[in-house]
Amino acid sequence: MHEALKLAYKYKDDIVQFMSKLIKTKSYSGSEAEVIKVINDEMEKVGFNEITVDGLGNIIGKIGNGKTTIAMDAHIDTVDIGNENLWDFEPFSGHFDEKYVYGRGASDQKAGMCSMVYGIKILKELNLLDNFTLYVTGTVMEEDCDGLCWRYIIEEDKIKPDFVLITEPTSLKINRGHRGRIEFKIRTNGISAHASAPERGVNAIYKMAKIITEIEKLNNKLESDSVLGKGTIVVSQIFSKSPSQNAVPDQCEIHIDRRINEKETKKIVFEEITDIFEKAGINDAEIIELYYKKPSYTGKVYLTEKYFPAWIFPEDSEIVKSAVKNYETLFETTPTIDKWIFSTNGTVTAGVYNIPTVGFGPGEEKYAHAPNERVKIEHLLKAAAFYATFPKTLVKMLKGE
Repeated sequence: MHEALKLAYKYKDDIVQFMSKLIKTKSYSGSEAEVIKVINDEMEKVGFNEITVDGLGNIIGKIGNGKTTIAMDAHIDTVDIGNENLWDFEPFSGHFDEKYVYGRGASDQKAGMCSMVYGIKILKELNLLDNFTLYVTGTVMEEDCDGLCWRYIIEEDKIKPDFVLITEPTSLKINRGHRGRIEFKIRTNGISAHASAPERGVNAIYKMAKIITEIEKLNNKLESDSVLGKGTIVVSQIFSKSPSQNAVPDQCEIHIDRRINEKETKKIVFEEITDIFEKAGINDAEIIELYYKKPSYTGKVYLTEKYFPAWIFPEDSEIVKSAVKNYETLFETTPTIDKWIFSTNGTVTAGVYNIPTVGFGPGEEKYAHAPNERVKIEHLLKAAAFYATFPKTLVKMLKGE
């Protein structure tokens, strides 16, 4: 067994206890202050060189001062628990047995944070520092707005790494990308009138119904690409306005969730919608671009458009090859290379800034946002060993070793 794995198993009890504490500390998007304190204490305990909390509320631990800058990232916010009756246990109990740690945020994705912190403990104990500067980031508000945290880190903290490792759940596979998405609204306008004489008005809902029919047709026609698959378009919400329930509505809005593959851009998406207006015969419909403007727990508002590009890195890229080599060295077997179904902070690191990005994380994607969320303890330990050894493996590959 590799020395890093031996140490991960040696620290099993500490890792499980930290994981349990993270789950017990509720951290919905925009309310992460308490879990940041928990992470800060554990980072101090394992010996990070430097720990800061930025203006948005992200916690950033630093190790080393070498030439190559590497970031390993986990978002530390979670979604709500939903209907508690669907859970077989208390969602924030953080209880564990021999196989799993249970609770909201276990797979998505406090497990990544837990394993990163103990990965640094192992890295230091094995003296795996090389010519790199490593940032370990616990980022906020990802569940509400993917990548907002990394826009802030790059633009405001002035930290732009050369390489990024995303620790979202991959079932210990190596993920090299995912589809992107764009959120926007469509609005139709009408003329209100008394419902007893609808012919005197123009019904904004009826106008929107024609557009919705065309959107459903578009979803069935969207093209696929060879890696990320087919784009999708969904009408996820409908709103209307009228003077009363006894009146013809004079305004209707729908909320659109459009998943995009590597071939698709915001420009292409909006051109498709404009074509739909023409097909539906609704020439005065509007596209409304959306922006995220909820304050973080620090009170900071960082206005960001709700456009999240797709991204994919080739299997022969340095970042993916380094992850594969590290896996093979640690586990003495060949990894599965895959992609995420959902979106991650990679939409900004890779999709916006084109920083070479790869994913490897504990936990299973099927538990994300689901009741009875859990993470395998084996995943926590193996991921910690991977995070301890990955930076040096990457730097050695860059040097041709």
